[in-house]
Amino acid sequence: MIVGTTREDPSAEPRVAITPETAKKLAGLGATVRIETGAGSASGFLDKDYEAAGATIARSASEALSDADAVLKVRRPSGEELAQMKKGALVIAIMDPYGQEEAVRQMAQAGVDAFAMELMPRITRAQVMDVLSSQANLAGYRAVVDAAAEYGRAFPMMMTAAGTVPAARIFIMGAGVAGLQAVATARRLGAVVTATDVRPAAKEQVESLGAKFIAVEDEEFKHAETAGGYAKEMSDAYKAKQAELVASHIAKQDIVVTTALIPGRPAPRLVSSAMVASMRPGSVIIDLAVERGGNVEGAKFDETVVTENGVKIVGHANMPGRLAASSSALYARNLFAFVETLVDKAAKSLAVKWDDELVKATLLTRDGAIVHPHFKPKAAATTGEA
Repeated sequence: MIVGTTREDPSAEPRVAITPETAKKLAGLGATVRIETGAGSASGFLDKDYEAAGATIARSASEALSDADAVLKVRRPSGEELAQMKKGALVIAIMDPYGQEEAVRQMAQAGVDAFAMELMPRITRAQVMDVLSSQANLAGYRAVVDAAAEYGRAFPMMMTAAGTVPAARIFIMGAGVAGLQAVATARRLGAVVTATDVRPAAKEQVESLGAKFIAVEDEEFKHAETAGGYAKEMSDAYKAKQAELVASHIAKQDIVVTTALIPGRPAPRLVSSAMVASMRPGSVIIDLAVERGGNVEGAKFDETVVTENGVKIVGHANMPGRLAASSSALYARNLFAFVETLVDKAAKSLAVKWDDELVKATLLTRDGAIVHPHFKPKAAATTGEA
């Protein structure tokens, strides 16, 4: 059983899918682990670290991939990488399949069995495999750290002989994993924190962290969460009421962090240009949804925009990648936990249980076909064919 990984595109992704820690664990399952040279260097993991953990260093991506039974990646493999893999290889990564029909089709045509880790169901046994949560946690933390770096004032209230420095006021929009970590981090730094979310359960979570919850709490709000724990798309009427409340609140804030994402859809627009204009000069907005179009009007992908009134709108790409060592460590553990369920430990070989709920939820392609019901071509999905 050979498990391999390659260096990600260095211009877009510093994370790595296998760390020395998980390389050692994979070897313990009976795997021969092959790491392309330099694959972990951007995350602080050197080739010698992998060799010490029992992995083999491959001189090229082709060498790492050509006879691998399982390939672990951070991002979806490129066409060039797919061409170097053998048919039937398991490919496990964050696949970003929504709206990427051609990319999913390429994986099917390559004959690989592709698994999308972000489709992992949110059930108890899969918590340790939840890449969305592990990466969002770090993104929320980093968002507040970046905000502190951009903001020209202190976060905590400071009483000095020269006078009092007021505490920064921070508003977190979206209280999922990233938002709650942002709340906790901002509170630890001494800021006055408020937060909002359309899910009723978020109110108690926000208040438990010492922040104040801001929302229009009407009947629609009480039923605004899916069975899977995600936020539902709200009606235009609710959005209007919430926008009015948020607009008056944002005008009083020093920092805003937006985290709202809906799986498979563009990021909802939460902050208008008028709201941005209402903030005082030197205020900072961190948009964690910029890779999906952004929550903030005027946000630009991987850029920091300074508005006419002196507000900074920060749209960093790949926020988890800004903490590459930590995010790689967590992501690699997520992957290992999933791979462990695909291995026959007695035989020390891959033995995928195709009827397992985790497999069915994440499997995109198999035997040359797109098999996930959400991503099958429409004609095939209608007829029930692959």
